[in-house]
Amino acid sequence: MPNLVESYDIVVVGAGHAGCEAALACARLGMETIMFTVSVDSIALMPCNPNIGGSSKGHLVREIDALGGEMGKNIDKTFIQSKMLNRSKGPAVHSLRAQADKQDYTREMRKTLENTDHLTIRQAEVSEIIVKDGELAGVKTYSGAIYHCKAAILCTGTYLNARCIYGDVSNPTGPNGLQAARHLTDSLRQNGVEMYRFKTGTPARVDKRSIDFTRMEEQFGDERVVPFSFTTDPDSVQKDQVSCWLTYTNETTHEIIRANLDRSPLFSGAIEGTGPRYCPSIEDKVVKFADKNRHQVFIEPEGLHTNEMYLGGMSSSLPEDVQYAMYKTVPGLEHVRIVRNAYAIEYDCINPRQLKPTLEFKMIRGLFSGGQFNGSSGYEEAAAQGLIAGINAVMELKGKQQIVLDRSQAYIGVLIDDLVTKENHEPYRMMTSRAEYRLLLRQDNADLRLSEIGYEVGLIDESRWQSVQEKKQAIDREIKRLEETTVGTTASVQALLKKYDSTPLNSGATLAELIKRPELDYEKLAEIDENRPQLDERVCEQVNINIKYEGYIRRQLQQVAQFKKLEGRKLDPEFDYTKISGLRKEAVQKLNLYKPMSIGQASRISGVSPADISVLLVYLTGK
Repeated sequence: MPNLVESYDIVVVGAGHAGCEAALACARLGMETIMFTVSVDSIALMPCNPNIGGSSKGHLVREIDALGGEMGKNIDKTFIQSKMLNRSKGPAVHSLRAQADKQDYTREMRKTLENTDHLTIRQAEVSEIIVKDGELAGVKTYSGAIYHCKAAILCTGTYLNARCIYGDVSNPTGPNGLQAARHLTDSLRQNGVEMYRFKTGTPARVDKRSIDFTRMEEQFGDERVVPFSFTTDPDSVQKDQVSCWLTYTNETTHEIIRANLDRSPLFSGAIEGTGPRYCPSIEDKVVKFADKNRHQVFIEPEGLHTNEMYLGGMSSSLPEDVQYAMYKTVPGLEHVRIVRNAYAIEYDCINPRQLKPTLEFKMIRGLFSGGQFNGSSGYEEAAAQGLIAGINAVMELKGKQQIVLDRSQAYIGVLIDDLVTKENHEPYRMMTSRAEYRLLLRQDNADLRLSEIGYEVGLIDESRWQSVQEKKQAIDREIKRLEETTVGTTASVQALLKKYDSTPLNSGATLAELIKRPELDYEKLAEIDENRPQLDERVCEQVNINIKYEGYIRRQLQQVAQFKKLEGRKLDPEFDYTKISGLRKEAVQKLNLYKPMSIGQASRISGVSPADISVLLVYLTGK
C-alpha cells in the first residue's frame, strides 16, 4: 500500500512556544503550513515554570508582540497574577512577569492556531528530513508519510531522544511523561548536523491543601496591571489576582542534600547532558554556593482550577525519598504531599553556530530552526526564535530580504547573535546584562522600536501601525512642549518643590529641566502644568523616561552609531580567510568556522582579537 504523500509550503516540527510562533507567522503571511506535534495536548505546553516574562524575558515577550507574534496576547488572556519586576531600579531593567493558568494558556493558544487560515495541525512524529542537493525538500513521519515542502522549521524543544531522570529512575519520555521523539536525531546527523546533549530540570508539584501558608511570606500582584501586548486595553486586564508565596531552605535542607549527593544522577555521572548555569538545581546551589545558609523557594499556583503548586527554586533530580525529606524541612512544607516528582530531562539539540543569523542552516537551504533545539532555554527565548525563523522562512520563499535584528535593535537580536556567534556549551538564557544597549532596548518602547518591521513583513496591520505612529507623534509633541514651557518662582511652584524635598528655584526653569531632577517626574509636575494635555498612560511613560534619561540615551545612541559602522562592513559568507596574511591561525580557524556576515559579528567571535579585526579592516580597505 503506498505511503501518504502531501505538499505544503512550510512544515513546522514541534508545537511548543517556538513552533506556535513559527507556524502562526508562516500561516498569517499566506503560506500553506502544517505543524507537527507528538501530541496535540502538548501545544504551547508549559512543562516547567507557570509564568511568562521575568527579568529580560519580559523584554522578549514585548518584542515578540511588537513584531506581530502571539505570546503577549495569549498571556494577557490567561494570567492569574502580574507584576512589574525591578521597579526600584532604572527603566532599562523593568521587566513584566505574569503567572499563567497553564491549562488556559495552552487552551487559548490552541484555539488561536486551530482558527488560523492556511494552518494545519497534525499529530505525528517527524522521523526524517528529506534533503536534495543541499536543499530541504520535505519531511517523513514515523508512519512513513511524506510531506513535500519548500521550507521546514525545526522546533523540537526538549523532546529529541529525551529522558526524564530522578535518582535511579530513568524514563525515556519527554516532559510531563509525554512521548519523546526518537528518530529525527539520526536523520539530522546523516545530513551533517552537529548535535549536543543538554539537560534542564523542574521542581516538584505539590498539593496546595498540604501547605501551611501561615509560615510563608505572601507575594501579591501589582495594583495596576500592565498588559504584555501593546494591543491589549490596560483597563481590560484589571482583575482579582491570586497570591504567590515565598519561603526558604535552611541548613537542615542542605544537610539532607549533601548527605545524598552520591544518589544524585547529576553528580554520579548518570546525567551526561550539560545543564543551565543560570538556573541550577537545588543540589547544584548547595554545592556551588556552600556559603549560603538558605535559598529562596517560590510557591506558585499552576492555575485557578487545580491544587497543584510549583516549588520554584527547588528543581532537582534527587531520588523520590530524598525529595520528600528535603521538601519537608522547608517552612510551610512540613506536611507536603507531592503530586509530581521533580526530575531532570536530557535531550538532543544542535550546536547553533551551524545557523545563519536568519536561523537557517548554513549547509541546508530552506531548513530553519528555533527554540531549545537551538541550545537555548526558556519559553520566551523559544518563542522569539520561532517567530524570527517563521518570518525568514516566508521571506526566503517570497524572494524578499530576510530579517536580522542586530544587537542595537532588540533583545531578540542579542539572543540570536549570541547563539550563532559565541561558543555556547550550556543552555543559553537571556539576561539584561547581555544587552550592551539596554537603556535603548527597554521593554516599554518595544513597539516604537520594532512595529515598523512587523508592518513591513506583514504581521502588523495598517490600523495598528497607524496607532504606533500616532503614539510616537504624541510623545514628540509633548516632549517639545515641556522643553518650551517655563515656570517661575511662584508660590505654587515652590510649594510643589518643597513637597518633594527638591531645591527651590531662584529663576525660571523649563518643565523638562524639573523632570530631570531625581526626586521629580512627569506625573508629580501635573499640578503646576496648566496646559497639560490628556494623554494615554503609555505616552506619559515614554515622555518621562525620554526626558529623565536624555543624557544617557544620547550617549548610548553615539555608541550605537559606532556599532553600526562595524555591522555595516559586510563580509562574504563564502570567503576563505586563509587568503588574508596577518591573521592569527586561531582567528583564521574561527572565521572559517563561523563565516561571519559583518565585521561587527566577526569581532564578537571568541578567539578573534582586536588586532585580527584591524587586519580585516585593512584588507577590506585595500580591495
